[in-house]
Amino acid sequence: MASEYDAIVMGSGPAGGVAATRLRAQGMSVALIERELVGGECAYWACIPSKTLLRPAAASAQAERVAGMERPERHWREIAAYRDWMIRKLDDSAQLTEYRDEGIDVYKGEARLDGPGRVEVDGRVLSGERIIVATGSDPAIPTIDGLEDSGFWTNRQATTVSELPESIVVLGGGAVGVELGQFFARFETSVTLIQSNDRLVPREEPAVGDLIKATLEADGIDVRLSSRAEAVRRVDGRVQVRLAGGEQVHGSELLVATGRRARVDGIGLETVGIEPGKRGIEVDQRCRAGEAIWAIGDVTGVMPFTHVGMYQGRIVSQDIAGDPARASYHAIPRVVFSDPEIAAVGLTAAQARERGIELETSRIKLRDSISRPWTYEKDPRGDLGLLADRERQILVGAWAVAPLAGEWIHHAALAIKAEVPLSVLRDTVAQFPTFSEAYLKGLEALEPA
Repeated sequence: MASEYDAIVMGSGPAGGVAATRLRAQGMSVALIERELVGGECAYWACIPSKTLLRPAAASAQAERVAGMERPERHWREIAAYRDWMIRKLDDSAQLTEYRDEGIDVYKGEARLDGPGRVEVDGRVLSGERIIVATGSDPAIPTIDGLEDSGFWTNRQATTVSELPESIVVLGGGAVGVELGQFFARFETSVTLIQSNDRLVPREEPAVGDLIKATLEADGIDVRLSSRAEAVRRVDGRVQVRLAGGEQVHGSELLVATGRRARVDGIGLETVGIEPGKRGIEVDQRCRAGEAIWAIGDVTGVMPFTHVGMYQGRIVSQDIAGDPARASYHAIPRVVFSDPEIAAVGLTAAQARERGIELETSRIKLRDSISRPWTYEKDPRGDLGLLADRERQILVGAWAVAPLAGEWIHHAALAIKAEVPLSVLRDTVAQFPTFSEAYLKGLEALEPA
């Protein structure tokens, strides 16, 4: 393999993969460096295995909600085997071959910047006119007395589990804690979920947290809000977690799902004059972090989503090609793949008010507004909330907690992205019967906040 390249990509996750592939398609010589498995966290330990496991958990519970249906049998061994197939049995040899067939040189090892235009990987120095940092993120592990000594799971152990635990304590009530907590509960694991905030999924509207809390409790999860773990011990093979106030909870395992931190340590940023911010490497609208250096994906701390990293990979390839690309994040969908799904896009009411936006808002129950929920399940679930700028008469935010919400939130995402006038949205006809019909009902219900 060569030592000089038109572009060097540090990290082969979804963000780095998109950048490398597109730059190579533009005729550039590209080096792709990966310290673990080619494909990154998402492909092996996060999005792909978690969503693969969530599907049978949701499908079996949803079947009971359909008229004339009973809960189907579930076969954990077959589910786990399919999960293993989806994550390629933690074998990246096929991905290595695919990249090399494209003409991309792949290096396995720790990548470290070694001054302008230079990257060192396992003792070998590569030169590149352009460097793209896509090193991703690591689990954010809280400082809790006894945690390290007692042992714990992160998403990696939870999504590759071979034997389901009898009970589990989950620290964190964000997307990962909610998704995996519900998965384990629906496979008969006793789950206690500890959330330091006063609501679940706190980045979204308070109503979202209330709705999903009720769902999790209906699944038998013991949800503890405004609770903080102070100490962890392992006694007779079981985890003992002491909460602030002295109460103790127990489980066979402990899952830490308290967020992620940009992977910026030890990658040589100081050699190119870059000082990361609190959230990660700071970038401009073109994802530029410095002279001939770009950063994309979780390492930027912009929005820790796979689809955002892939979007940034596209922005970088366009910028390097000379196109006037500028990243915009105001209409990025956010989905938690619980059952029902949580989906949101744009601003929350609090964020809108901080920006001085006078709002019109609505919240509707789908069962009272449209037909599709009743054809989908008995005792239908689902709420939709809309936020509009009263002065500009455009949609600025939307959220839903409902079946398949992650699919139909894109109606709102496009409306927010394109600043479609409310009059046009009201004149748009949705297929009957679909969940998307709810938007018209929500738009008609808008009133001053």
